[in-house]
Amino acid sequence: MALAERSFIVQSISPPVDCLLANQLMDEFISMERRYIQCDWEPAELDGGQFCEVLARVLYHIDSGNLNHSKSFDDCCKYIENDQVQHTMQPRQNALHLTRVLRTVYKFRSQRGAVHISPHYTPNHMDSKFVIESIRWCINEVLRIFWQGDRDKVAKTIRELLQFDVPCIGKFEDNLIVQRTDLNADEEIIILLHYAGEIGFSRYEIGRYAQYSSSSVTKALQKLSSPQFRQIVLLSNDRYRLTDLGSKRLREELADKLLLQ
Repeated sequence: MALAERSFIVQSISPPVDCLLANQLMDEFISMERRYIQCDWEPAELDGGQFCEVLARVLYHIDSGNLNHSKSFDDCCKYIENDQVQHTMQPRQNALHLTRVLRTVYKFRSQRGAVHISPHYTPNHMDSKFVIESIRWCINEVLRIFWQGDRDKVAKTIRELLQFDVPCIGKFEDNLIVQRTDLNADEEIIILLHYAGEIGFSRYEIGRYAQYSSSSVTKALQKLSSPQFRQIVLLSNDRYRLTDLGSKRLREELADKLLLQ
């Protein structure tokens, strides 16, 4: 997972979230994001239900104190919505808001046909966009509510989760590689810096990861940070990161190149 690291997020919410459920939740979220970026609309619909089921179990566990890895979606939601039982998740509105969104997504999938695919239904972009944006809101709420540690880091993590994932970048032990061969030096550096998020990369790291000569990397960095482009900036800690103009170029010109060839 690019930008905000999956393992770091799991560790930051577990506990109080059960470790197995936290891992399942992130796996479902990452799977949906990757499929959505690749314009694979149907799995975004199908995986949305699995995400809802896992998060419902998370909320049930926190709210009831009972851990059940197989409790049904509806039973979890009914407990959270029941005013006649004891609730430990406070403020109670947090659980209720999340449950309402989960029920909307789950019901939407069923009524639109994503549970029982038929010849009369084809998942489309708008359906999947609704599902993915709802899931993104839910995962951000999970981080806001359950994050254990530095609150500045959770704000940064939420911002980074709202950015594009970078399927074309592979991480092999401690080395990164852009797994495309059709990028020029400018494009490769922009994609690498997008992956780096708010922390950015040093000149050494960019030179190590970019598949270009040292002189080509230097020229690209000078060009992208020049007054004519202003798409990257050198920070006071000698690390480069994307500017808003760089992010704009990524969205408008390079979104398709975030995918594997």
